[in-house]
Amino acid sequence: MTCSSCRLAFLATGADVGACLKPEAGFEGWGGTACPDPLLFLGILENGGPWVMLSPSVSLPARTGGALLADALLSLGAETVYCVPGESFLGFLDAAHDRAGRLRLVVCRQEGGAAYMAEAHGKLTGQPGVCFVTRGPGACNATVGVHTAFQDATPLLVLVGQVGRGMAGREAFQEVDMTALFAPLAKFTATADSAGRLPELVARAWAAATSGRPGPAVLALPEDVLTELATAQDPTPWPAARPAPSAANLEALAALLADARRPLVVVGGGTWTPEAATQVTRWAEACDLPVAAAFRRQDIVDNDSPSYVGDLGFGASPALNARVREADLIVALGARLGEVDTQGYTLLSSPHPAQTLIHAVPDPAEIGRVYIPRLGLVTAMDTLAPRLPVVDGQAWAAWRQAARADYEAALIPDPCPGAVDLGAVMATLEARLPRDAIVCNGAGNYAGWVHRFHKSHVFPSQLAPGNGSMGYGVPAAVAAKIAQPERCVVAFAGDGCFLMNGQELATAVAHGLDLLVIVINNGMYGTIRMHQEKRYPGRVIGTTLANPDFAALAQAYGARGYSVATTEAFAPALDAALAGQGPAVIDLQVDPEALSTRATLSGTRAQALALALARR
Repeated sequence: MTCSSCRLAFLATGADVGACLKPEAGFEGWGGTACPDPLLFLGILENGGPWVMLSPSVSLPARTGGALLADALLSLGAETVYCVPGESFLGFLDAAHDRAGRLRLVVCRQEGGAAYMAEAHGKLTGQPGVCFVTRGPGACNATVGVHTAFQDATPLLVLVGQVGRGMAGREAFQEVDMTALFAPLAKFTATADSAGRLPELVARAWAAATSGRPGPAVLALPEDVLTELATAQDPTPWPAARPAPSAANLEALAALLADARRPLVVVGGGTWTPEAATQVTRWAEACDLPVAAAFRRQDIVDNDSPSYVGDLGFGASPALNARVREADLIVALGARLGEVDTQGYTLLSSPHPAQTLIHAVPDPAEIGRVYIPRLGLVTAMDTLAPRLPVVDGQAWAAWRQAARADYEAALIPDPCPGAVDLGAVMATLEARLPRDAIVCNGAGNYAGWVHRFHKSHVFPSQLAPGNGSMGYGVPAAVAAKIAQPERCVVAFAGDGCFLMNGQELATAVAHGLDLLVIVINNGMYGTIRMHQEKRYPGRVIGTTLANPDFAALAQAYGARGYSVATTEAFAPALDAALAGQGPAVIDLQVDPEALSTRATLSGTRAQALALALARR
């Protein structure tokens, strides 16, 4: 819409703006005493957030769309772009050449790896990781990272080169309708129609990625838009909008807590900050509350805190699952309480759980989606954490103590078959890693040892895909070491998981990154084999792998490689890997009999055969 006085267009990002900011408009939050002409305001973020504004697009030098895009990213705080180059965005690459000292370009080996790196960057920093891929096949490869960001509430900006505007709709070379492709996976999708609008569109995408429940935003960029000359002002950065709880809701939360006898807090989701993580830990300790982590959110509460009682999800402690069922109050802070956390929606009954439920999330659409709560709070975690009311926890002190004892008992590993004892391996690793180490992993049964035996102490320090996406660990480790080079970074990958994105080891070598990859090599897709044995015992097909020599492969990339076939050989290999320079890979050769932290392959098969026999 246009102001009738100064003819400035207002483009709302979160709320419709009905008038220009003239004195008579009396707009709350604007401190000026006159119409802000000649400033162009892009709108108000949802929930009363501040404005992002553009200065006038007059008397400015013309820039190419690629230059406008690069400068917009820099203005919003982006310093790193993960990419696989494509001819569709050569205009941007040329602009990046002129900004090499300010905008770091990390060239990856496959678009899925680039998208994972940007997603991990967003998890680690709280600001959108930026990924740039080309049209068609490049965009399709990147979707896996977009889906990960969507389910994990990670701020992510994916820039996609596109066919020229004059070729759109003709099924031109590598043409894909980007809106149709990404709409189910992203919070925001758009295609730039002119170079002059690029700062606006980048600002809108950035706002979408960071506000409310964070997530991915996708902006398609026709090739000719990136070479077109235009004048436009760079966007001004602003803090993301963060909804906060009302005083009435906090009073209701305190009252429900005071009435409880077996409360359990579940932390997860996005919008956490290091400060918020510390605040929620101190609050739980002050109230003597037990806190469980949602799937792959174990770094929110210090695992050494007496309030921490373990993590939910695949491989969760049976004792913790039982406590979820027995609790009379569940306080879900950021956690969606999805299928994995609730063991297939069985720990709580849907839609009306037997437990009283307090559900606090930044997305109002999430409240009541599966479980109808007694109290729903639309709030970000970084605005809720400092406001959480302290209540006397004497009534449930014994409940919390028992839950903590269960967690500590679960840290004692079960016997592990084979020459490599993964429980002992994890103990060796824990003794050597610094408390703020960043630990990454993809998906597979091997991750059960990481989740059960590695203790997180600092937020953020756990990079793992909540959507169970294989191939995540190596690119996540690359991004972690680039974003925070002063920290120790270790990635775990199964043998199947590693070969889905292990090529990004070349990226680590190219940038001289000191990181460690531990490959859990058991010669099979372990998770699928487990389910195969449970359902069709002994009928093995499609789950066995023929692997390369991973240590030799690492050396071929220019990294250091170590082969470990016994428990005793792990410690010296680990010490050498951590002491050296550049990336290192430890090929940990594990007996396939070690199926999971609590089950063996033969035992799983025998149990399934016995059940099948009993049904006859």
